[in-house]
Amino acid sequence: MTRSLARSNAQFRRASTRLPLGVASNFRYWGDDRTIYIKRGRGGRIWDLDDNPYIDYRLGYGPAILGYADPRVDEAARQGMDIGGVFALSTEREFTVAERIAKMMPAAELVRFSNSGTEAVMAALRLARAYTGKESYVLVEGSYHGLFDAAMWLVALDDWDPSRTDREPAVMPYSQGVPEAVRPLVHLTPMNDANRLEDLLRRKSHEIAAMLIEPIMGNCCGITADIAYVRAVRELCDRYGVLLIIDEVKSGFRVARGGTQELMGVTADITTVAKAMANGYPIAAIGGREDIMRRYGRGVAHGGTYTAHSVALAAAEKTLEILDETAALETIAAYGRRLQAGIKRILDARGVVHCFAGHPSMGGLFFAATPPRDYRDWKRSDYSFYDALARELHEEGVLCEPDSREPWFICEAHDDSCLAETLAGFERAVDRTLETGGDDAKRAVAH
Repeated sequence: MTRSLARSNAQFRRASTRLPLGVASNFRYWGDDRTIYIKRGRGGRIWDLDDNPYIDYRLGYGPAILGYADPRVDEAARQGMDIGGVFALSTEREFTVAERIAKMMPAAELVRFSNSGTEAVMAALRLARAYTGKESYVLVEGSYHGLFDAAMWLVALDDWDPSRTDREPAVMPYSQGVPEAVRPLVHLTPMNDANRLEDLLRRKSHEIAAMLIEPIMGNCCGITADIAYVRAVRELCDRYGVLLIIDEVKSGFRVARGGTQELMGVTADITTVAKAMANGYPIAAIGGREDIMRRYGRGVAHGGTYTAHSVALAAAEKTLEILDETAALETIAAYGRRLQAGIKRILDARGVVHCFAGHPSMGGLFFAATPPRDYRDWKRSDYSFYDALARELHEEGVLCEPDSREPWFICEAHDDSCLAETLAGFERAVDRTLETGGDDAKRAVAH
């Protein structure tokens, strides 16, 4: 199969005259001749401007948990339109959605709404600082908490020598324009190393307001924290007077009704949710302990003109009802397991060493015998085979993120026909990658 991207390429040239990189988000730019523009989506499939069909495992980075244009959610959203939009006043539905969130995720004793995951995490960190009277915070290496200055820091591993135990990698922003003045507030720690975290908190807890963690790393191959580690994090935060913010922007209402906190038996002080809660309509939420959340409006600012928009709120009400009261999540996880089993059969037959990380509903595919345990593991790995395979999968109409760090997302609308077409395309794509991949392909087989 060879796709024509003639119309997408023409659109890219037009769009580039008014939009940097021709897109509204840096992550949608895949190259001058590879960036695709979408005409429509239905269920688990999308079509680009050239009418190329794709079975979509990106799902907008996870929001379309029920599938695109789900009629139940869209009908609810239309009813939300009848209310009128935004008023700079509240509506009854804010309470009913907050009630549902608190039922599904007990950490969210009280709830406030935002428009995006980034906004929710910003509000959560501000709240933690106000409650504790401290300003610093801890991030897990390789985690992603949105595009705001406080969260945009990483460990620079490109020139780091892991054999030099006397020297840690530098901490740096991953964008220009992030003030260096923020740097003293940031502390980074590897995933799954409770001893490192305890050492940090022992030395710095007097200045640390909060630790932010994604127990399943939504932007780093689905790397998953050990349950024992997450429980140790909870205990250490309690011991040292640090608030635990569990960021479930991607995992919330997806991996379980109560997110990773339900799976791991841990309760956050503050939690953030967003992507799966309205099947693609723009809404997010911050939830947390009542004594912490009551600080909003009592010294802590929070708001937003479009917060709890009537359309998004109505979509969230219906989406959460479906996720809570039907077998949608079980259906999604079962498809993910079948997909991974089929991929495993194909790769095993060709001697390609591989494994999966994360959760069946948002799993990472990794070409090594064991999944990475932290960001440093992933960075030291050879992900060139995945990069080559992703391009071939796109030619087969199987749409995964070309960056190996992004999980494969599953929706309720992925069905048997999606699975059969995906596995047939995956098999052909693997064979072409092995034929044309040279040394990279040989390393994948012989790993």
